[in-house]
Amino acid sequence: MPVSGHDTLNVRRSLDVGGSSYDYFSLPEAEKQLGDISRLPVSLKVLLENLLRYEDNRSVTVDHVKAMIGWLKTQSSDTEIAYRPARVLMQDFTGVPAVVDLAAMRQAMVALGGDPAKINPLSSCDLVIDHSVQVDAFGASTSFERNVELEYERNAERYTFLRWGSQAFDSFRVVPPGTGICHQVNLEYLAQVVWTGKEGNKQIAYPDTLVGTDSHTTMVNGLGVLGWGVGGIEAEAAMLGQPVSMLIPEVIGFRLTGRLPEGTTATDLVLTVTQMLRKKGVVGKFVEFFGHGLDDLPLADRATIANMAPEYGATCGFFPVDKLTIDYLKLTSRDPARIALVEAYSKAQGMWRDTSTPDPVFTDVLELDLSTVQPSLAGPKRPQDRVLLKSAAPAFAEALPALAGQTPIDAKAPVAGTDYELAHGHVVIAAITSCTNTSNPSVMLAAGLVAKKALEKGLKAKPWVKTSLAPGSQVVTDYLAKAGVDTYLDQLGFNLVGYGCTTCIGNSGPLPEPIADAISAGKLVVASVLSGNRNFEGRVHAQVKANYLASPPLVVAYALAGSILKDVVNEPLGETPSGEKVYLKDIWPTAAEVAAVVQASVGAGMFASRYGEVFKGDEHWQAISAEGSDLTYEWDEGSTYVRHPPYFEGMTREPPESLNDIKGARVLALLGDSITTDHISPAGSIAKTSPAADYLMEYQIRPQDFNSYGSRRGNHEVMMRGTFANIRIKNEMLDGKEGGLTLHQPDGQEMSIYAAAMKYKAEGTPLVVIAGQEYGTGSSRDWAAKGTLLLGVKAVIAESFERIHRSNLVGMGVLPLVFKNGQSRKSLGLDGSEIIDIEGIAAGLKPRMTAKATITRKDGSKETIELLVRVDTLDEVEYYRHGGILHYVLRSLLASSEPAGRA
Repeated sequence: MPVSGHDTLNVRRSLDVGGSSYDYFSLPEAEKQLGDISRLPVSLKVLLENLLRYEDNRSVTVDHVKAMIGWLKTQSSDTEIAYRPARVLMQDFTGVPAVVDLAAMRQAMVALGGDPAKINPLSSCDLVIDHSVQVDAFGASTSFERNVELEYERNAERYTFLRWGSQAFDSFRVVPPGTGICHQVNLEYLAQVVWTGKEGNKQIAYPDTLVGTDSHTTMVNGLGVLGWGVGGIEAEAAMLGQPVSMLIPEVIGFRLTGRLPEGTTATDLVLTVTQMLRKKGVVGKFVEFFGHGLDDLPLADRATIANMAPEYGATCGFFPVDKLTIDYLKLTSRDPARIALVEAYSKAQGMWRDTSTPDPVFTDVLELDLSTVQPSLAGPKRPQDRVLLKSAAPAFAEALPALAGQTPIDAKAPVAGTDYELAHGHVVIAAITSCTNTSNPSVMLAAGLVAKKALEKGLKAKPWVKTSLAPGSQVVTDYLAKAGVDTYLDQLGFNLVGYGCTTCIGNSGPLPEPIADAISAGKLVVASVLSGNRNFEGRVHAQVKANYLASPPLVVAYALAGSILKDVVNEPLGETPSGEKVYLKDIWPTAAEVAAVVQASVGAGMFASRYGEVFKGDEHWQAISAEGSDLTYEWDEGSTYVRHPPYFEGMTREPPESLNDIKGARVLALLGDSITTDHISPAGSIAKTSPAADYLMEYQIRPQDFNSYGSRRGNHEVMMRGTFANIRIKNEMLDGKEGGLTLHQPDGQEMSIYAAAMKYKAEGTPLVVIAGQEYGTGSSRDWAAKGTLLLGVKAVIAESFERIHRSNLVGMGVLPLVFKNGQSRKSLGLDGSEIIDIEGIAAGLKPRMTAKATITRKDGSKETIELLVRVDTLDEVEYYRHGGILHYVLRSLLASSEPAGRA
């Protein structure tokens, strides 16, 4: 592991733990030389240590270190730092295209006369396959086996490619399918809290830090490990030794006091926290939790809160290391020597929290008394839209007219072959899924206890509800079985369907045909209730317009109730065989009951057993050939999953001498507020009438074998056709019409966005996208930027950007621009027929400079406005100048490369 070779500050010291000696970069020693840092937020102490370790008077200087310490005076900074995380975490949806890019970079290195072995991860990288399992089979004891079979059938090409990658690249490990969700595997096994490396015969200890290609990488912040989501593009650069360029962030302190009251869960807490922080506005900031409320807050609850940092908008939601962290490391069967090191190192560095720790200094502080938290859901469209459980039914009724549109409020539709009918508000999906909650034994076992009590009262799930259980790791099924509640969940239809994200990322699978037909026939607004973290429209299922996030026990409750319009607090969920009404309170376990079951059912032996051979995989994985582990990949031109991407076509050894302004651009799409990466680059099913479907059918792929967009992220031909193809996206050029459509200008012909983009490309016309606030919110999805580039979009002009997507656009050579002076597409009266000229870039690109845009309207009139160029740092200027971050890295490695065979 590379460390400082300069060490101007001379802070390298030795730490002896359990008979072993470790070198480390001492914050107390830095404090002696530079001033008090005792009350610096712990998350910033982690960044400070990183700067001390890599201080070389070049990329990291003493001035960078001083700026971090100076943060205490102003609680903010405009200093840009180079941060180098210890490792990278990927899931397969974002990981496959990253490995595709690395393979393509090796090919490009060969073409440019360099050594392909230079393209190799320099940082440790783990990829967990967790995003590909889909809920096809459900409600049966055979569901898991059937879904696994289908997963391997659909993804054979991708999995073979990943097996190749695990052999071809050093420091790259693949956790096979069926193990668990990447964030839970990270929390329970991969994360070490304190990382170690070798420098000669010296052992170096330093904080475990990471970036991940999933926005919910933040979950591990609950363990005191600093990590957050980045785009696949940034992750690839980090793997290849490039620093993450960032401004020293503001840190919002979140003081927790008190204890959760009876009847509430960690899910209710995190939905409350999410709503508070969204209201506060923490985009681009760190959030750090502190206060006496942490004294008894279980680590699993902390991880639940940290998981949803993307939903409350923060870069991370950090919890310092304390005794509960150590207890969790013991519970999950970590190496005793590592546990001892974690405690000793954290205390030596002033990163340890206990009841006597002084409160850090923060940019601003929020406070929550845990005793005020109430049972809650979030929906029907956004994670931050919390609604109290007792108000959920009337809130949905109030939202229904807007959701239903022209459909009558009392609309109903019979379900063929049954004696019931569907209506607005019926819950058709109840899914215990997603990393947010399935990592938490208390809410998972509470769901099991609700199922047990419900069955004992004679209750059943409603027949129109698609029920599923997708735990975050195999350990969960172990402790559900140990507690004896797995059989009750099975009897209610919550059979194991797979170990993966499933419903939360749109892999909910098809609804039973009679249900799907009834929804379509009645044009009904039906609902899903899931224990997930994302409920954006069009994400969970194409036919389900209302989606609610809830705790696992509430997911079970709504499966019993069958409708979001039922007041589950005050109305009975059903009746006993003798006719006695059964209410939610009758089947809800007490906190003491849950705690007792957790204590009796969750043990270290489960973790040791399940993670003992975590990289081995099942018989399906072991049957995949691991041959072909050469330096360069043999691309299959007939593959519809993995294709050689075109990013490096025509690339030269040197970047262009100067940049160009954008002249004569047309508007590809005119979009509103909160356009998510789901809108830009769908991860769910591929519609039969979409451009992507047309492409697949050219390869004789049947619609039932289309798989999902996410599973085909290794094929740029599919993904560029899926860009802006979400069925719910509304291009304002088409007066509210939904779907991936636009008007080609100047003729005004309506066509798919992909078809229009290709027509513009043939005409040599550059493109821009214009949007409102919070453009690019949601998952850290690199294809939202890659697809935008491949469609010919040169710039995106918006009122504001989400952090990761803005960075990804720069990383792909697309210019992010922000309206200034309170202007917007609406104030300017834009309708999409305009021609846009953007000037000032050719004269010299600088961080956050102002550019001028001349708008030529259909009648020939012109208006010039100012735009803020959101290329934020000098490193980003270089990335854009080279045509993207991968081009920059490739040229950097090429400069030090000579052709060579593999060692």
